[in-house]
Order: sequence, then C-alpha cells, then structure tokens
Amino acid sequence: MKGSNLLHNMSKAVLSLFFWAAVFSAGISRAEQIAPAVQANIDQYKKSLVEWAANPLIVNAAKMSNSRGGITAMSNSKWDQLNENDPAVVKLSQNTAAKQIAKWEESKAIEKLNLRDEKANLVAFSSHSGKPLLYNNASRPPFQSGLKGAWAANEVKPDPTTQKKTVQISAPVMDGGKAIGVLHSAVLAE
Repeated sequence: MKGSNLLHNMSKAVLSLFFWAAVFSAGISRAEQIAPAVQANIDQYKKSLVEWAANPLIVNAAKMSNSRGGITAMSNSKWDQLNENDPAVVKLSQNTAAKQIAKWEESKAIEKLNLRDEKANLVAFSSHSGKPLLYNNASRPPFQSGLKGAWAANEVKPDPTTQKKTVQISAPVMDGGKAIGVLHSAVLAE
C-alpha cells in the first residue's frame, strides 16, 4: 500500500511540475511576442528601408565600398579597439551616406541605421546611435537575410550595441537586380 501511495504522490508531483512548467513557459512566450503597435512600426520601417536602400546615394556608397573592399585590413577585433574619435570611425559616421542615414534615423521609433557592402563591411552609420559593435556582420541574420529581401526578426531582443529592446530589420541595396549591400536597422520595442 505504501508503494502505491508513493507512486501516486510522485505522479501528482510530476504532473504538477509539468503544469507549472507549461504555465511559466506560456508566460515567457507572451512576454516575447511582438506588440501590435511595434509590429505596425516594423512593417512601416521595412517599407522605408526598401525605399532608402534604393536611394542613389546609398547605392553609390555600397558600390564604392565593394570596389575598394572596405577598409584595408580592418577586422572586428581591430574595429573593437578603435574609439569613436578614430579617423576610420569618424569617416564612416561623417561620409555623405552617413549624413543621409542620420536624417532618416531622426525617427524615435528606430534605434540605429547601418549601411553594409556586399561582404557585410560597414560603409556608413549614424553617429546618433554610436559606433556599431561589429565592423563586419556577415554571419549575422540581419545581413544574411537582408541580402535576400526585406527581413525582420520575429522576436524582441536587446540590441547588441545599445542593449535596448528592439526587433532587427534589414533590406537589400540593389543595383541592376543584384544585391550589393544591406541597410540594417532596429525598431524599438519598448
């Protein structure tokens, strides 16, 4: 009799554990869902990114970077060592494309706006959001998916650079039907 009571109590404990695990995980997934207002901003800025990526200034900046191969001998580890006043960083935040990007980034709904060439090298960024964490983000979904078409992540995460809750979005920079770069942003989800 004691064995069957023990087995019965253990079964109840296991069921209770599964119940609370399901309740807890459901709460987490609800917290990670994208709110309708944020989704509306995502949809709006995906369209804006496609338009901005077609701007001749952006297309020409990506083409020029592709022809030069980015900054000579720059790597993510070297980039990480540079401060915001380093000439290489200033050049990417003050060039003609960066000045246009800064105008677009004035919206309070987006957190950053970066232009990358076909190899994912940084071409231009707005100094409003600070120096991007990576010079080259070729292995990251915003670049890989952005080359294929307008893209948005399906989850809210802290932005790697700013740590604000955002949803990453990107769009290809096209020239003659070929993707030659990516325009990458983050829509605020706070």
